[in-house]
Amino acid sequence: MTQNQKPKRRRVNFSLEAPGAGSVFLAGDFNAWDRRAHPMKKGENDVWQKALMLFPGRYEYRFLVDGQWMNDLQNPETCPNCFGTLNNVVTVSADKS
Repeated sequence: MTQNQKPKRRRVNFSLEAPGAGSVFLAGDFNAWDRRAHPMKKGENDVWQKALMLFPGRYEYRFLVDGQWMNDLQNPETCPNCFGTLNNVVTVSADKS
């Protein structure tokens, strides 16, 4: 990569199956843990979805379901947080093209 090239943002899809949920938000270090910045949309079979464009790097995140923090059970990669629970971790790779 030359000095003039900036890393490209990559599309990252997040999803959570949450039957009966009234609202689901995605929060993480990519949005300064803003509980309202990324509302998720309810799709088929009670699966909530949100796509973000993120720069390459490592990000911690969780879901806020009806005001309660939940982890992404489809993603086994976690790390401890300062509240004594776990955050999920997603790593966005750089575009190889």
